[in-house]
Amino acid sequence: MTERATDLDPGLAEAGAVLAAEAARFASLGWMRGTSGNLSMVTSRDPLRLAVTASGMDKGELTESDVVLVDAAGNAVSGGRPSAEAALHARVARLTGADAVVHVHTIASVAVAERCPEGVVLRGLEMLKGIGRPTHAEEVILPVIANSQDMTVLGDRLEAAHDPRVPAVVVAGHGLYVWGADPRQARHHTEVVEWMLELELARR
Repeated sequence: MTERATDLDPGLAEAGAVLAAEAARFASLGWMRGTSGNLSMVTSRDPLRLAVTASGMDKGELTESDVVLVDAAGNAVSGGRPSAEAALHARVARLTGADAVVHVHTIASVAVAERCPEGVVLRGLEMLKGIGRPTHAEEVILPVIANSQDMTVLGDRLEAAHDPRVPAVVVAGHGLYVWGADPRQARHHTEVVEWMLELELARR
C-alpha cells in the first residue's frame, strides 16, 4: 500500500497546502475544470525534487495530502500517482530556474493558439510589466508549441521555443504553462498572460 506523501514528510504537507490553495483559486476561475491542470513547486534543488498535485483529482477540492513528490524525471519519490506531465514540470524547473510551475486549461490559450500557431505577438500593453518587461513599448512573442503525449518530445519543443523574457508557453490544443520564482509569482504571471490572451481573442 502506498504511503500518503504527508505521512512521510511534514515539509511536503506544507507544500501540499500551498498548492491546494493555489489550485482552488485557479479552479474558481474555470481554468482547471474537471480534474484538468496541475501545479508544482520545487522543494529541493540538489537533488531536484518537486511537489506536484496528484493526478485525477478535482483541483478545487485538494487537501494538503493530495500531492506527490517527484524527481528530476517526474517519477514519484513518495506519495501517490503524479500527473504524466510531472516530467514537463521538472524540465521547466531545470530549464528556467523557476521554483513553481502552473499548468491550466484556458479557453483563450487554446483559441489564440489556433489563430497564432507561430506565436502570439504581445506589444503596447501595460500588462507586459506583469511578466517582468520594463515598459509597455517592448515587444515579445509568447511561444506556441505543438502538443505531444510524449513528455520528452514536448519538453524538447518547449526548450527550443523558450524565450527567457516570457515566463510562459502555450501548448496548442491543450493549454498554458507558466512559471515563477514561487507559487505567488507563478500565479501572477498566469493571470497576466491569460489577460493578454483574452484581449488577443477579443480583438480577433
